[in-house]
Amino acid sequence: MSNSPIHCSFCGRSKEDVDVLIAGVTGHICDHCIEQADGILKEERKPNSGAASLQLKLPKTIKKHLDEYIIGQEQAKKTISVAVYNHYKRLLNPSAAGEIEIDKSNVMLLGETGTGKTLIARTIARMLDVPFCIADATVLTEAGYVGEDVESVLTRLLHVADYNVEQAERGIVFVDEIDKIARKSDNPSITRDVSGEGVQQALLKLLEGAEVNVPPQGGRKHPEQKLITINTKNILFICGGAFAGIEKIIERRINRSPIGYQQASDQIDAASFLQYAAPADLRVFGLIPELIGRFPVLTYLNPLDAGALRQILTEPKNALCKQYVELFKIDGIELKFDASGLDYMVEKAVEFKLGARGLRSIMEAVLNDAMFELPGGETNKLKVTRAFAERHFDDDQQTGLRVA
Repeated sequence: MSNSPIHCSFCGRSKEDVDVLIAGVTGHICDHCIEQADGILKEERKPNSGAASLQLKLPKTIKKHLDEYIIGQEQAKKTISVAVYNHYKRLLNPSAAGEIEIDKSNVMLLGETGTGKTLIARTIARMLDVPFCIADATVLTEAGYVGEDVESVLTRLLHVADYNVEQAERGIVFVDEIDKIARKSDNPSITRDVSGEGVQQALLKLLEGAEVNVPPQGGRKHPEQKLITINTKNILFICGGAFAGIEKIIERRINRSPIGYQQASDQIDAASFLQYAAPADLRVFGLIPELIGRFPVLTYLNPLDAGALRQILTEPKNALCKQYVELFKIDGIELKFDASGLDYMVEKAVEFKLGARGLRSIMEAVLNDAMFELPGGETNKLKVTRAFAERHFDDDQQTGLRVA
């Protein structure tokens, strides 16, 4: 019988270097190799990460899910639910159309800041369990200029998908501030528009569907760099922007129409014009026709009034009030909001014109002192009344708390 030391047949570790060494017929395996093999098996046994593992939801189901997180915006939710359904129906049934090739349903969202553009896209991606990333159009430039190449958008998506190309190729990309790359003038310049029309041109191949070489770590491309090829044919692009000033463009078009609205411009609520937005208005605003053509779905989000902001505070699944109640609960503190306190915060949000996004900042200002003073103390209850909110919002240095 051999007296040679026993070691793992896979990694070569000796019996003294491992916790467990299991003997086989002709060899041994250690606990380290067993754990690695188990990880490999779990990865290999995962459902196909491609389109086959995607569960298609009906438009009504998508809309119902959006209703749980987004207040109002009925038209936008219906439109985007249909667009997403058609996009992934096309992806899951590539041969259903026979010789007819169905184009992508990229979506353009128009709406003021804080109306829910990003939240709609993020909620749908989470529901469908597909990779999702957000890109800011304002930092994109043409290749060769200081800034980020357009391909960096796909680098982010690839990173979210854990560098699984097949998963990334069925994800959703939300490009925010798309209006900021609009051409500033109808007169073409002899010099390049680094952050405007040139970026729109560079975005075209991503939106249409093409094989794009992407640097896995982001940054600029260089000849010796390893690149990953991603096909954007099945990536859904949702672009959003405030398009400040487009109301005047829409108003001029409507008032010129022989069957349009002949009211004087000072009698028309500018917020209502977004519902009449058309591709022609986007072209006048400064987007090139080729880019507009890549967005067959165009919809709008209404500005949030006081009633909608009040609902946002309490009704959605991820409502701000529920979030802060949970935060205080972790410290053993019971947080309650009086109706008058919520009304005050809504009034401030309307005053600042920051939409739903402004509610979070106001809530932080009101509760900042409480979040600093109460954890670890004797107080275990806090009620936010109007007087409490006014006092702490106007002077966040004051530490007096109204405890119920």
